[in-house]
Amino acid sequence: MVKMSHGLRAKTRGITTKHPRERGMSPITRSLQTFEVGEKAHIVIDPAVHRGMPHRRFHGLTGEVKGMQGNAYVVEVRVGNAIKTIIVRREHLRKVKV
Repeated sequence: MVKMSHGLRAKTRGITTKHPRERGMSPITRSLQTFEVGEKAHIVIDPAVHRGMPHRRFHGLTGEVKGMQGNAYVVEVRVGNAIKTIIVRREHLRKVKV
């Protein structure tokens, strides 16, 4: 048998594929959006952008923006009882509609 790959994108066939009408590059407004410290943001992996992509276990979670680190945002996410700190680029974040 062949050994299974253990990379960051392993088992992500569903998460890292787009629907046919969404294929191609993402809209430019997604990479120009800004977040304030303390603002809530959804983590939605954009498969067209590989840089700053969070681990697949955080896909679909909502966290709080704590600050910036370079061009990326530092987001705190609650996973069970633990609070995880993730560094995510803005292409993989969506604003929470209140």
